[in-house]
Amino acid sequence: MINETLLIDLHSHTTASDGQLSPSELVARAIEKGVQVLAITDHDTTAGLTEAHQFNNNQSEPLTLINGTEISTRWNNFDIHIVALNIDTDNEPLAEFLTEQRLLREARAKEIGMRLEKAGIEGAYEGAKALACGAALSRGHYARWLADNGYAVNAASVFKKYLARGKTGYVPNNWSDMATTIAFIHQAGGCAVLAHPSGYKLSGKWLKRLVREFKAAGGDAMEVVLGQQTIEDRNNLIALSKLNQLHASLGSDFHFPGSWIELGKNMFQPQGVDWVWQMDNWMESK
Repeated sequence: MINETLLIDLHSHTTASDGQLSPSELVARAIEKGVQVLAITDHDTTAGLTEAHQFNNNQSEPLTLINGTEISTRWNNFDIHIVALNIDTDNEPLAEFLTEQRLLREARAKEIGMRLEKAGIEGAYEGAKALACGAALSRGHYARWLADNGYAVNAASVFKKYLARGKTGYVPNNWSDMATTIAFIHQAGGCAVLAHPSGYKLSGKWLKRLVREFKAAGGDAMEVVLGQQTIEDRNNLIALSKLNQLHASLGSDFHFPGSWIELGKNMFQPQGVDWVWQMDNWMESK
């Protein structure tokens, strides 16, 4: 059982998806920052976990490394992400499902590139593909390329200008639904966690509906402590988790070193919360 006094971060990304550190570099940085329990949750893939475990096992004081992935799902035409924790990476049904997810991701990425090209932005698909270095192509890669090539001041503003709903490069998602995704996670022995619930910019009414329907679909937990949030937001998410009888999780959603989001930063553990690692079927690693 994980001791809740440890510094825990259950949401991070590597170059296996749209992160900018290799799996080894990510583990090294987590250790440097004092993180003692880390989940690597790359988008729709577990490709970085083998390298991460090999590097971690060679450290004099290794951290507890949790196998995970972050899976994109469809809910009322919104992109909703579900973090899978403690999955068996050898589970064939989940592996096949993730392969299909990556094919859908590639099809969507090509369509984004076509729409940007029609708007006069040439070479975006090829540029984003080069940044991905063989990883599944995501909107994050497009954001980096567009920012690097002067179409916006930074990656965050790219989303608002080009990739958000209704903008030039927006392509509706083609993901599986929440219930199907959660079933695959459970089949692989994992816990299904609703990622960054307040990050979808939903109204209070729609956020409550999302959390309620996530629970009804079989969800186990939701992130209530995020890398950047107000105390009011944290308290609201904790209240929603309790109302819907969901365990709580926490994660920085780290992608690259920066002053705003950092591994282990602001990973508070308020008292009176039922944490995901306190679940009866939680195991420290698989």
